[in-house]
Amino acid sequence: MAATTINNLPDVILSNICAAISDTRARNSLSLVNRKFHSLERATRTSITLRGNARYLHMIPICFRSVTDLDISNLSPWGHPLLTLPTPSDPLLLAHRLRQAFPLTTSLTIYCRIPLTLEILLPQWPGLRHVKLVRWHQRLQAPLGAEFIPLFEHCECLKSIDLSNFYFWTEDLPPVLRAYPEKSANLTCLNLLTTSFTEGFKAQEIREITAACPSLNKLLVACTFDPRYIGFVNDETLSAIATNCPKLTLLHLVDTSSLANERGDPDSDGFTAEDASVSREGLIQLFSGLPLLEELVLDVCKNVRDSGPVLEVLKSKCSSLKVLKLGQFHGVCLAIGWQLDGVSLCGGLESLSIKNCGDLSDMGSVAIGRGCRRLIKFELEGCKNVTVDGLRTMAALRRETLVEMKISCCKQLGAVASCKALDLVRDRIEKLHIDCVWDGLELTESSESRVRSLDLNELNDEDDELGLRKKRKFCLPEGGNWHLQIKENGVCCKTWKGLKCLSIWIEVGQLLTPLPIVGLDDCLVLEEIRIKMEGDSRGRQKPSDRALGLSCLTRYPQLTKLRLEFGETIGYALTAPGGETDLALWDRFFFNGIGNLRLNELDYWPAQDRDVNQRSLTLPASGLIAQCLTLRKLIIHGTAHEHFMMFFTRMPNVRDVQLREDYYPAPADDSTTEMREDSHRRFEDAMNRRRIAD
Repeated sequence: MAATTINNLPDVILSNICAAISDTRARNSLSLVNRKFHSLERATRTSITLRGNARYLHMIPICFRSVTDLDISNLSPWGHPLLTLPTPSDPLLLAHRLRQAFPLTTSLTIYCRIPLTLEILLPQWPGLRHVKLVRWHQRLQAPLGAEFIPLFEHCECLKSIDLSNFYFWTEDLPPVLRAYPEKSANLTCLNLLTTSFTEGFKAQEIREITAACPSLNKLLVACTFDPRYIGFVNDETLSAIATNCPKLTLLHLVDTSSLANERGDPDSDGFTAEDASVSREGLIQLFSGLPLLEELVLDVCKNVRDSGPVLEVLKSKCSSLKVLKLGQFHGVCLAIGWQLDGVSLCGGLESLSIKNCGDLSDMGSVAIGRGCRRLIKFELEGCKNVTVDGLRTMAALRRETLVEMKISCCKQLGAVASCKALDLVRDRIEKLHIDCVWDGLELTESSESRVRSLDLNELNDEDDELGLRKKRKFCLPEGGNWHLQIKENGVCCKTWKGLKCLSIWIEVGQLLTPLPIVGLDDCLVLEEIRIKMEGDSRGRQKPSDRALGLSCLTRYPQLTKLRLEFGETIGYALTAPGGETDLALWDRFFFNGIGNLRLNELDYWPAQDRDVNQRSLTLPASGLIAQCLTLRKLIIHGTAHEHFMMFFTRMPNVRDVQLREDYYPAPADDSTTEMREDSHRRFEDAMNRRRIAD
């Protein structure tokens, strides 16, 4: 009797297996098993991102006939007008070729630098339901709303528009929505969290947008809550949102100052000089009008005081709420005694982020751990009063559910304290962010404070209902501060068994080498590390050490992905003044040792010179990156000279290299960039001529 193999399974079952796999690399590997698997994988893939040069029409794949989600925003040369590159005489040729290759497309992502792109591409797929526009270049001179008219003219089934990475004027959108009332009324998702905004949408514009789109269930808006600005968001605006869009399940209202993504002052007390013009009554009216809300982000950046009672209303009015992020809200949880209050009463939350809360204490964080029993993700940013003891207790209380933590810009929670606070849940955490502030490196694990036990059986019935009464012990130091000591099988966790992604912040000039010492030495499954560096290197002496310390990451055997976000590091891109260190020398310090890592993917945001708006790959950086011989994918979010890019053609395994000027404002024309259209063509031709073993 012949042996039965997986090839004997019916095609229907194999197709379902292929369709259930979402990871792109896993699907690519699956397609290499045999011809049958190859054809099934191609037939079941529904999402694809095209790379390569737009002028090579014959290289557009035609075997992915089931694709519904098409992303062509990263076609090369990146950021150039798409339909003017391959065949200037007939811009329709590329559009027709894409339609033939992907006839079922309903979701499209495209870099739209000129309006002609939408005029030609959108008619190819009249059934489009979702469109995401991308543009980091400045807006062209055109009448208000002219760039959005093709969306409503050609997309009869349009449901969702994403403008989060598209630079435009806020005045462009409302007139178009009013001009097409029927199609505007059909929209269910509108993402207007455009990161390049300086002031965001005004209150009147938000009212007009929500009035034109009553069917929205997802709304994300960049705005301003600062009462010193014209058109700031107030109670009237919140009321209009709730009245006009009662079906909302997701609402993000984010102040534009928060979108700058710059680190706050850790020495700040968390309070700003001005209060937001948002009252308790206004928030209660917002919550009462949105009973279906499941995700809420209110990043106000101006004081919202005494918010605890309002958040208690949130629990009753929005019973389905699972994700909550609050920025500059104070009094979120006072935790007087054992009584739960404020946000700790929102027991259905799965993700909670508290940012710049000036009065959140250890007792408050413990109350959150007691009340939010389903918490999977917890973020703490800019909360100066929370210490290692309070966070340690909170994390241990949520040991069974917590898998993602972010601890940033908290004065008393540097790298050592953050890792110590999580030592009881290390085996549970899968994703972690900490700040590389090396305070307390001299402390050792033996410097534990004396504690006295508190039996949980002595707690009242309310706490017992919250699931606290277990065979564990709370501990209170004799000084009265919170501490928690929980042992599983008698031993505290020492290994990060599940940590797959580590994100860290570090100041320019600091070293990375102490990272394993603080407690991150045993991460057996760590796959990705993200390093964000900020600071001004001007006027700062380069450290005496030869390297930042990337070599210390070799202790993580599964590390394959590295993101180096140095875009907020400022320096001299060109000739530095006498006695100063330019960015080329800093890059030598940053990248020394990267060749020792066995990376597959590298995303790199070069440091910038704001005076000349330049973020460029330097000679030392390109030479040292080229020493990383296992690298397969390299994305540089900046510019580079052509001869620097040629270093990468000598790397034996690299298959995908691209320059993306995805920052605002992107260089407007070739005269301001090092890599021009011809430079891209020569580099890509050199890459394509290489032979790759696999």
